Amino acid sequence: MHTVVVGTSGVTASDVLAVARGGARVELSAEAVAALTAAREIVDALAAKPDPVYGVSTGFGALATRHISQELRAQLQRNIVRSHAAGMGPRVEREVVRALMFLRLKTVCSGHTGVRPEVAQTMADVLNAGITPVVHEYGSLGCSGDLAPLSHCALTLMGEGDAEGPDGVVRPAGELLAAHGIAPVELREKEGLALLNGTDGMLGMLVMALADLDTLYKSADITAALSLEALLGTDKVLAPELHAIRPHPGQGASAANMLAVLEGSELTGHHQDDAPRVQDAYSVRCAPQVAGAGRDTMAHARLVAERELASAVDNPVVLPDGRVESNGNFHGAPVAYVLDFLAIAAADLASIAERRTDRLLDKNRSHGLPPFLADDAGVDSGLMIAQYTQAALVSELKRLAVPASADSIPSSAMQEDHVSMGWSAARKLRTVVDNLTRVLAIELYAATRAIELREGLAPAPASQAVIDAARAAGVRGAGPDRFLAPDLAAADAFVRAGELVTSAEKVTGPLR
Repeated sequence: MHTVVVGTSGVTASDVLAVARGGARVELSAEAVAALTAAREIVDALAAKPDPVYGVSTGFGALATRHISQELRAQLQRNIVRSHAAGMGPRVEREVVRALMFLRLKTVCSGHTGVRPEVAQTMADVLNAGITPVVHEYGSLGCSGDLAPLSHCALTLMGEGDAEGPDGVVRPAGELLAAHGIAPVELREKEGLALLNGTDGMLGMLVMALADLDTLYKSADITAALSLEALLGTDKVLAPELHAIRPHPGQGASAANMLAVLEGSELTGHHQDDAPRVQDAYSVRCAPQVAGAGRDTMAHARLVAERELASAVDNPVVLPDGRVESNGNFHGAPVAYVLDFLAIAAADLASIAERRTDRLLDKNRSHGLPPFLADDAGVDSGLMIAQYTQAALVSELKRLAVPASADSIPSSAMQEDHVSMGWSAARKLRTVVDNLTRVLAIELYAATRAIELREGLAPAPASQAVIDAARAAGVRGAGPDRFLAPDLAAADAFVRAGELVTSAEKVTGPLR
């Protein structure tokens, strides 16, 4: 099994994906253990002094003014975990919780938190045992970190609360730890706070969304190319010299992908046939500009993610010179903004895909295709209601594009009076990614059927490869009306698994 070694300088996106989705094992580097030990010595020295130090010998948030005596500090750390594990609502996905735990371990191993090495090792042991704390949908405001979600994870380290075992069964966390030979941690000064105070949930979801969107943007270039073919559009607008004079990188990449898919098509360039037109509609002609802008949005989001993956997010932090200082690095604004930005771009990508699908189904705009791509229009409804479903998804995506990060709600008796709502931005982005996949699946379904109805003209080799792979995967072609939901589900699975991109790339080579 693949192993990810966690050091002091952060982790990569591929590390997060390996642990969250691939079940990779986690090990602490010798460098990390040394840094943990050194930082803990600083915290222990401060804890022995009579002067109050936030997070070490005081309360938290609005209660930070109370000095906590030595004999109550272990109880303080337990209490913060128990009281902050206040999530409600449905459970979040296993991959999200694994990403959350792994990224908190990343910060712990930086040597800036003051957590003992044995606590970090227990975090790794829980991940390696396949134990997944039960974390709920609601409880994070994205400031002071993802408090409730991280608290539920910390509760599992203490042997309390509920968790899911590797067999998928939810049991008391103490039973699961015992079954895997893991001793519950006894938290000491600062450790409870250090386990809760990070942007790890929203960051983990950002990393996974970027991985999914990378495939979906390539998928969108392919479905746009298929729709252009089916509509007898022109590929001249994809010429590299046109995109070079407006040099947005994403735009150039999308145009190049579409051109690669369309190479060798007999369907493109029929503007002056029976129904002459000067230009294709915007949804066809401007596909690279819209998808390209989304790609450039992703590039900015990746930059933010890379910086955050290299960060140590905690409050207070242990500095190399021995100081323990309070800070505001737990604020989720940098991550929240790009989560929302990605949702906006993805919603627009879905919107333009729906417009192309509608054009394929409208006999007044489809340049010779039957109404709704029906076998016997009037007797058959064809794909009429598939487009309804697509429209409903797009409408939902537009609502989800409303930024969560534009909101803030005060908490902790006005001490924490401006929050990021980054967790909420991440949660809705996951829904956006799911729905974008469905929208592109419906465009794929319509475009492949439309191409097959263009008798006598051969599609591009890459398009034909996509059609063949889709049919082999259960995405059926033209014919009389039938129960449509299974066909759409097969198209969704085809896009979701990345098979759409894989089938095109067998002809085009790697797409950008």
